[in-house]
Amino acid sequence: MTSTLLIALRHPVVRLSMITIFLFGFTGAATAPYQSVIGITELGLSNGFYSILIFAAAAVNVIVSLWVGVLADRIGNYRILLMTVMLFGILGYGLVYAVPVPASFVFCTLVMLPVYNAMTSLLFANVRAIANLEGGRDAAAINSGVRAAISVAWVLVPGLVALVLAGRGSMLPAYLLACLGCIANLALVFFKLPATDGPPPAKNHRHSFVASFGEVLAPNVFARLTAVSLITSTLHVNAAVQPLIITGAAGGTVTDIGVIVGIVAFLEVVFIFVWARLQVHLRAVTALAISAGLYAVYLTLLGLASAPWHVYALTLLSAFAAAALISIPITYIQDLISDRPGLGSSLISVNLFLSGGISAILFAIGTRFSDYSGTSMLGALAGVTGLGLMLFLDGRGGGAHQHR
Repeated sequence: MTSTLLIALRHPVVRLSMITIFLFGFTGAATAPYQSVIGITELGLSNGFYSILIFAAAAVNVIVSLWVGVLADRIGNYRILLMTVMLFGILGYGLVYAVPVPASFVFCTLVMLPVYNAMTSLLFANVRAIANLEGGRDAAAINSGVRAAISVAWVLVPGLVALVLAGRGSMLPAYLLACLGCIANLALVFFKLPATDGPPPAKNHRHSFVASFGEVLAPNVFARLTAVSLITSTLHVNAAVQPLIITGAAGGTVTDIGVIVGIVAFLEVVFIFVWARLQVHLRAVTALAISAGLYAVYLTLLGLASAPWHVYALTLLSAFAAAALISIPITYIQDLISDRPGLGSSLISVNLFLSGGISAILFAIGTRFSDYSGTSMLGALAGVTGLGLMLFLDGRGGGAHQHR
């Protein structure tokens, strides 16, 4: 863990990126738990309309992330793009807080904040460009350090924001806190992130938007992306069914949900660094295969849980496998188009969209033909399917390969 942190922290731009992505995680962790409450309960949106809005916002985020990724490769300047998307965050969060009406909430959720959320791809693209300059030897450690910064935000921030909002009749101040976080992040990038030196990178036919989208949809790239999305969809399935199993089949309480989520979130941060250390000796495909298999076992056992202590006993296995599934796929996905840091990193957003869509389908099928416990086991089956596809595509090779 210490050596991984030292690798990540020894480069000043990587250190800055870790702080920046922590602040980005702060804005998401401050608002995500309250977004549906604000939209539906406080502003009066219907459940159906809200569902459509969230799906459309995710689709917009994918398109914007791809476009911004291509643009980053074309101009080679992450600083100006980061500041631009941060402005969208400031305006998006600020407008919802200042003008709390359905129209502003819908506009910001559908347009402003999806553009701001493209910042994830830009930050990982910037860090990956640094790793490429150093030969990529420390890419796993650097990505783990940066990814851990988001996890730390999600461990610390929800509880702190809950304390701030305690006793208030409205959850809207969460958006004010997020707006202030964006302002702090913009100031950090403006004053501390060095401007790109030298001319922009040489462009060829691959840097056109049409050709870039064609690279993403190429069968050898998209098939691997689908495999990873099947594997990471298990995280979304768990997020949906675990609270329902705890308070249902396992006979637990709402308090148990909070305690278990907190334990797992804390352990994930620790295990992210453990996996970074293990990756020194393991190929990305091997590490993903092990973690996907372990998480499938976890989901199966979760589906069999019939008492609260069963779920508590699974927290170590859950956190260990999940830590790999939220960090290792980043490097694997970026390697699919490794010489295009911007475009390769934008695939992270595509993976989030695909895995979220797959999990929604699994939840709908599972709850239609079974119960929440059966849905958990269906999620395990999806993870094993993705694992099999990934091993078929890359099991005999050197892991994820660059595809041009």
